[in-house]
Amino acid sequence: MSLSIGIVGLPNVGKSTLFNSLLRKQVALAANYPFATIEPNVGVVPVPDDRLMNLAQIVKDEEKLDNLPPLVSALIKFIDIAGLVKGASQGEGLGNQFLSHIREVDAILQVVRVFEDENVIRSGSVSPKDDIGVINTELILADLTTVQNSKLKTQGLRQKSKEDSAKLSALEKLEEGLNAGRLGSEILLSDGGKEAIRDLQLLTTKPFLYVFNVGEKQIGADLKRFIPETGINPKETLVICAQIEAELATLSESEQTEYLKQLGVSQRGLDVVIRAGYQALGLISFLTAGPKEVRAWTIKKGSKAPQAAGVIHSDFERGFIAAQVCSYEDLISLGSYQKVKEAGKLRTEGKEYVVQDGDVVEFRFTV
Repeated sequence: MSLSIGIVGLPNVGKSTLFNSLLRKQVALAANYPFATIEPNVGVVPVPDDRLMNLAQIVKDEEKLDNLPPLVSALIKFIDIAGLVKGASQGEGLGNQFLSHIREVDAILQVVRVFEDENVIRSGSVSPKDDIGVINTELILADLTTVQNSKLKTQGLRQKSKEDSAKLSALEKLEEGLNAGRLGSEILLSDGGKEAIRDLQLLTTKPFLYVFNVGEKQIGADLKRFIPETGINPKETLVICAQIEAELATLSESEQTEYLKQLGVSQRGLDVVIRAGYQALGLISFLTAGPKEVRAWTIKKGSKAPQAAGVIHSDFERGFIAAQVCSYEDLISLGSYQKVKEAGKLRTEGKEYVVQDGDVVEFRFTV
């Protein structure tokens, strides 16, 4: 499933440092000057999931294997997009080119500078509130241009179908909201209206996450001090120190654990960012477990069993018969597939079953 998250923000706020940390290697150029990134860098990273190791141990014990079966994580794609500046929607700082890159992603992760470092030039960054305002304004203005151009085309149709009428109504509502400075995601549209404007790939209708990039001394600072002035939903906001994450990326697993302990932190900030990005895209994981591998498979939330089967192989979806399902929690608490069966916790589900996050599934199909 090729869904992606674009990392955006003003120049020199830590986007490329965060991206490099996500990939645990130096891919993007992290430099102390604006527009160090011109072409977007793309990286695919595993979604942290402790469930895989626990399932692998159960398989090893039940199958009497010498070693744990291989673990295969779900994946998520991040794209490091060059820094936007005020006037980007009018072409400033190669803005049109960069905005087109954002249009291609499925969700937006905006990095906001909170850290203080006189050695890193600000290049337009003033404060979290102002910085978010600049980026969101440019995205809104870009969407407004798209909406107005599409509205003119739709109005010009001589005979409007029901679909065209629905699109025009949605465009007019969007235009009004965008002109008022609201993100597209904050403008209430009917399901028909959302479908009618889907092809426009509007920037501000995408899911948003905000990452406050703090300095080392600010780790553990109360996020509430930033929330009121930015007006952001706290549920969409994360706090990390990209510089520390970059340092952690160079250490072994045991060294990372010790470093985090010294910082008084229970987990890497990047793990939180990756999981939050996965959720922002509306994704969940179902699990398969056997001697050959233990794997997390990515599906959209709300997917039914045949669709989930199709993620493994198209033949599974075409020839779907049923799915044998148990919850991860039941399997872990009971300790083996045999005990799950004995306890009556193994279910046979049909074509209408909506797969849940953490379902451990075996599909039955015919070719």
